[in-house]
Amino acid sequence: MKTPVIHWFKFASPQNFYHLAGKMWPWFAALAALLALLGLWIAFFVAPVDAQQGQGYRIIFVHVPASQMAMFIYLVMAAWAGFGLAFNTRLSGMMAQALAPTGAIFAFLSLLTGALWGKPMWGAWWVWDARLTSTLILFFLYLGFMALQASIDDPRRADKACGVLALVGAVNVPIIYFSVQWWNTLHQGASVSMKGSSMATPMLLGMLIMVLAFWMYAIAMALLRVRNIILDRERHTEWVKHAVA
Repeated sequence: MKTPVIHWFKFASPQNFYHLAGKMWPWFAALAALLALLGLWIAFFVAPVDAQQGQGYRIIFVHVPASQMAMFIYLVMAAWAGFGLAFNTRLSGMMAQALAPTGAIFAFLSLLTGALWGKPMWGAWWVWDARLTSTLILFFLYLGFMALQASIDDPRRADKACGVLALVGAVNVPIIYFSVQWWNTLHQGASVSMKGSSMATPMLLGMLIMVLAFWMYAIAMALLRVRNIILDRERHTEWVKHAVA
């Protein structure tokens, strides 16, 4: 009996990927909703009160996943952009464009929740801490990417320009991640690492579930958004005319 062969490269075509994304995004959206509900329930009703930070620490169940996703999405966006520059593939630029708004939302959410946490802990909404400043730069990089994409009429030229910006800006991501180790900052270090975790089990469980929820959300939004981008860029082709008919 022959093993069925899946021709993955066929999905590099915007037309084929459009249909694949249409089948996949509702599942990821449903998983995101379910995991978020479970994670927030654990965060607010199961996880114990922190001995030092009190109830205020619960904001980390949103802040930490949002911060992680803001960094990771930028790297994925830069990878798609770099792949497009190297191989001149149409879908790569579309995926990079689709990821940028979600990354910007997570970066903004990271800054907002960080400010809400910092006020009672540090006594200030904002300090020019190395991690905070580099995260703010990441947010501006996302905004710059989207502004540059919108300012160039030719999508292929916009993809190339944005690809260069994304690859250059990727240098900022390791700066964010290692800032607490390289400099003396107010921001605390990681509570979870390869060596283990200093968090109580319910806290860690809630955190991991929220990370998964944010992952599912990011994938769902990228797939949904790239479908709209494909329709817009391919609107003059026959298959799009039939798809929207």
